[in-house]
Amino acid sequence: MPRTHSPVCSDARHRQLPILIWYLKELKAVSPKEGRSLNKLLKVIAPVALSLIAAASTFAQVPRGFPFRATNYSVEAILHPENQTIQAQAKVDFVARQVAKTVLVELHPDLQVTAVKDADGHPLNFARDGNSPLLLTVGLPSTATPGKTFTIIFEYAGPVSSEDDSPTKGLRFASVDKTSAYLLLPARWFPLTDFPSNRYTGTFTIVAPDNFIVTGTGKADPAQMQAGIGIGAQRQASYTFHCDQPGPVGSFVAGNLQLSPIAAEGYQFAVYTPPAQASTASQYGNALAQIMSYYSETFGEFAHQPSLTIAQMPDGSVSGYSAPGLLLISGRQWTPRANDRLLSQLAAGQWWGNSVLPATAADVWITDGLSRYAEAMYAEQSGGVAALNKALEDFAVGALMFEEQTPITQADRVGAYSDRYRSIVDDKGAMVFHMLRAQLGDDAFEAVLREFYKQHAGKTATIDEFEKLAAAKAPPAKKGDPPLNLVSFFSQWLNSTGVPEFTMDYIVYRTPKGFEVIGKIHQELDTFRMPVELKVDTEGNPEYKKILVTGTTSEFKVDTFGRPKPNGITIDPNNNLLKSSPRLRIRATIARGEALATLGRYYEAIHEYQQALDIQPTNSLAHFRTGEAMFYQKNYQAAANAFRASLGGDLDPKWVEVWSHIYIGKIYDILGQRERAVNEYNLAQRTKDDTAGAQQEAARYMKVAYNPDNTAPQPTATASGNAAQNTPSADAASDKTPTLKRRTDSN
Repeated sequence: MPRTHSPVCSDARHRQLPILIWYLKELKAVSPKEGRSLNKLLKVIAPVALSLIAAASTFAQVPRGFPFRATNYSVEAILHPENQTIQAQAKVDFVARQVAKTVLVELHPDLQVTAVKDADGHPLNFARDGNSPLLLTVGLPSTATPGKTFTIIFEYAGPVSSEDDSPTKGLRFASVDKTSAYLLLPARWFPLTDFPSNRYTGTFTIVAPDNFIVTGTGKADPAQMQAGIGIGAQRQASYTFHCDQPGPVGSFVAGNLQLSPIAAEGYQFAVYTPPAQASTASQYGNALAQIMSYYSETFGEFAHQPSLTIAQMPDGSVSGYSAPGLLLISGRQWTPRANDRLLSQLAAGQWWGNSVLPATAADVWITDGLSRYAEAMYAEQSGGVAALNKALEDFAVGALMFEEQTPITQADRVGAYSDRYRSIVDDKGAMVFHMLRAQLGDDAFEAVLREFYKQHAGKTATIDEFEKLAAAKAPPAKKGDPPLNLVSFFSQWLNSTGVPEFTMDYIVYRTPKGFEVIGKIHQELDTFRMPVELKVDTEGNPEYKKILVTGTTSEFKVDTFGRPKPNGITIDPNNNLLKSSPRLRIRATIARGEALATLGRYYEAIHEYQQALDIQPTNSLAHFRTGEAMFYQKNYQAAANAFRASLGGDLDPKWVEVWSHIYIGKIYDILGQRERAVNEYNLAQRTKDDTAGAQQEAARYMKVAYNPDNTAPQPTATASGNAAQNTPSADAASDKTPTLKRRTDSN
């Protein structure tokens, strides 16, 4: 069958070519005698070098990526809960971008392709890529020229629930079981090209057991009931969704869901929840209406979807997902009171990620990073500066987890929606938008966002296009402030890694007009260049001044009228910069441990927690998380010691006290020491702290002893201090909230 060239091979030849050219040049420098002995070798090397030069030229002319783009789909998928598989047929229309004879698509590696045909039913050759099983190649009977259209029919079946075989290893984007199912676009549960940048239309039919309700992207037809296949088989329901507006459509959720139509502030919302949580529908509808109104005023009117669907999806996947006209929120994040932080991030995805798409997987900062920052913008709108600062601190902790691993502009090197992706693209990306806002000013920043949306709504966009627009809209520097240099700004924060940690030394002098502070600001990034605000607290009004910090050491001078207070000088007092500090590093280290713990990698998680304790031995959260990990390892004595250490620490966050008592009580119950267990539950009740339902948990085990064989894993916490649980937290401020999973192996 026709074969496509391997980018790895191409890159290898490009790396070999300079070496051979250098070697040929070096041959000219040898002596005549040495040269005669190398003549034969030269005769061998020269043709090889020439062939590599020709090959490099050829590869340079071949566009990378997908030679064909999918434009329309007709997909029918049958859910098989009994064996947790799907069976599907996808009829796909393609258009050629270049002269090619091989179609390349992405399809979940666990889905076995049984047949590939053309529109007339003639079989086509196909094969999985041996090096990347996500890729599927299809050979065409003849070469296609740019602009030519044709149709391919794919038939396939298999499981989609494996975390290990997921397109992002360790993260499940699709699942089918006896009670529910979800099929998210990143799972590649149908053949895709150009993810996450492609737009296409389509018709999707999902066939599920008749006790499942299905909702998702597109306009739905009424469900069609049909008999099950086989004697005594359960009846089935067929749901068809029409996606007439081109976009990244094709995400669905199914299960025991109840529809609650909600009308609020001119918006129409279809809210799907389990019947027991139907009373929360109005909370989510009303909250979303306010969010949509704010974003429409801030970014521009969102005209593509007159209504939206909000649905609860099963746990075990991402905390939330945004698709055209669809917001999905996991069960653990669906709180009785609307989860505004997560809901606002997902709603922003309707503008940044569905209406405006990234041109490549390396451009996702302008969509996912901006959606994350929009969450902070709405928090400020609804909760004031305190809510904004809380969000910014969460972003800073998340960014410090993995930001050093790759720059934002190389986001295509990390798995979409992974912990590293969220750290680099979402959290660091959000902080970069906040820093840009501080550089431009609120009015200019919002003008950039509105203009960028106006220019790219319904299209794709690049980071470079955003940079140019921001530079064009940048206002002149205020009198006395350092000049604005966005080239340096974007180079530092998008193309490079590294976060500054500031220190300073200074001396205060008395002057005829008041006082003069002379000092130096230090940080370790040699190429750093950025205006940094200083605040000098005095016996009168505070003084503010922006200092251009360049390189590792920068001098500053600030004149004040009032006497500066001892230790009264603050760098970046309004938290407009992404910066490191011992406190934030500790929290980021704990957050990395939490991420490992969610995967059941407890030994590695404990190592991260211990690193935090090496820096701050009294950190209650690190002790608590250590105890929790050891609890699930069944190392009960060590777990109890860790929880006791948490109670003797700084008790930050406060809820570690109540939950440490509960966990110690559980340990005593497991060990048959009921009286001591009841005492711990009683101490938990005395705290009167009901974070994550702690009081109900304590009361439950006051009545009946804890039995680990009959109880699911209990609430945990994140380094940002938000409680998390199998049912959602009341604060619900982080999308990185882990729920620990007990393992059955020796770990």
